[in-house]
Amino acid sequence: MFYNVLIVEDQVMPRQLLEIFVGSSDNYTLAASISNAALAVKFCRNQHIDLILMDVMTEFGESGLDASEQIKKEFPEVKIIIVTSMPEATWIDRARKIGVDSFWYKEIESTPILEVMDKTMAGEHIYPDAPPSVRIGLTQSDAFTNRELEILRELQSGDSNSEIAERLGITAETVKFHIRSMLQKTGFHTRTELALEARSLGIVIK
Repeated sequence: MFYNVLIVEDQVMPRQLLEIFVGSSDNYTLAASISNAALAVKFCRNQHIDLILMDVMTEFGESGLDASEQIKKEFPEVKIIIVTSMPEATWIDRARKIGVDSFWYKEIESTPILEVMDKTMAGEHIYPDAPPSVRIGLTQSDAFTNRELEILRELQSGDSNSEIAERLGITAETVKFHIRSMLQKTGFHTRTELALEARSLGIVIK
């Protein structure tokens, strides 16, 4: 027995590697390999798909998590594995919430993707304990507190401390305190530098 696999990945080399992995196994056949998550929903409506290897950030800004949520509503029997290299912490929680079956980091996971696929098709849910830690300035991303990450994510908007504070239900002084703490940890001089580097590394995605 083999399973039909849909690959959703907008970067050429990772997509080709996933295609190679799928093609190397007798358990799977490649149904399609696409770069836009929004198209994944249409594929499931028009073709029998058993398993999707889904990137989060895909072509034209389409979200793999949004597509996964829609697919799980319409086709709950379709298994989905999120495949990403971005360490954005909220993605793991959201993936669990919408019913994504497994979650796999491209560059750092010790478990081969085919093993994760086999276990997922057998009904297991394979998730990391935490996102990977990446170096940002003088520190590691796991040195940030949950509140700091929340504020760091809000900094992507470019809004003032007061506007961020209003959204989060805290004071502007508290926002300022946490920004200052992150600047001290990283060694950056400005909030803009901090925000841009965090976005570039995928630590926070607004």
